[in-house]
Order: sequence, then structure tokens, then C-alpha cells
Amino acid sequence: QVQLVDSGGGLVQAGGSLRLSCAASGRTFSSTVVSWFRQAPGLEREFVARIDWSDGTTDYADSVKGRFTISRDNAKNAVYLQMNSLKPEDTAVYYCAGGRFTTTHASLYDYWGQGTQVTVSS
Repeated sequence: QVQLVDSGGGLVQAGGSLRLSCAASGRTFSSTVVSWFRQAPGLEREFVARIDWSDGTTDYADSVKGRFTISRDNAKNAVYLQMNSLKPEDTAVYYCAGGRFTTTHASLYDYWGQGTQVTVSS
């Protein structure tokens, strides 16, 4: 059983930065794809960024390309999301998720963190 713990959210002004962390316990990410999703009130959960744990391949939603960077730390069994140039429309609860498939579909992920709130003020 894998457990994920999200952290690092907070309140920031537009143009600012935050770094989210996703720590895993119970099993390593070694054969896993790890992604960040976000969900704003009244909206569906949407894909933000993905990293393939085995080779570090990454992918991003168009809305965050050039501003967000996903990375991993093998030794700490953790994944990070560096968010720069934040916009009010980035406000949402952010979740990390682990799964077996390279996909942007939330329903295909096997385990999830509890979420961390990111609020960007204008």
C-alpha cells in the first residue's frame, strides 16, 4: 500500500512562486508514473504535470508550460512541483497521484495524496 503526502501549498501574490512536495511511503515509485492534478471549486480535476519515475520523462498541461517544473528525488522517494509566475487562475487544490500508465486521465491513477491548497491573489 502506497501512501502519498502532499505539502507546500499556501497563499501567494500573482507572479510569485511556490514549491509543492509529494512524499511516498510504503513503497517506492520505481515502476510508477507520478503526476500533479488540480481541482478548483465547481470544476473537474485537471492534469497539471507528469514525470516517469524510471527515466525522468516529463509532460505538462499547456496552461502551465514554461512556468511549472516537475522533478523527482530518488533518494527521498519524493516528487516536487516548482510553480513560478503564478496566476490567480492557478488557484486550486493540488493533488499528487501515482499510477502505472502514462496518462492525463485522473480515473486511471491508483493512489492519491490528500491535496494541498494553493491560492493566488491578484
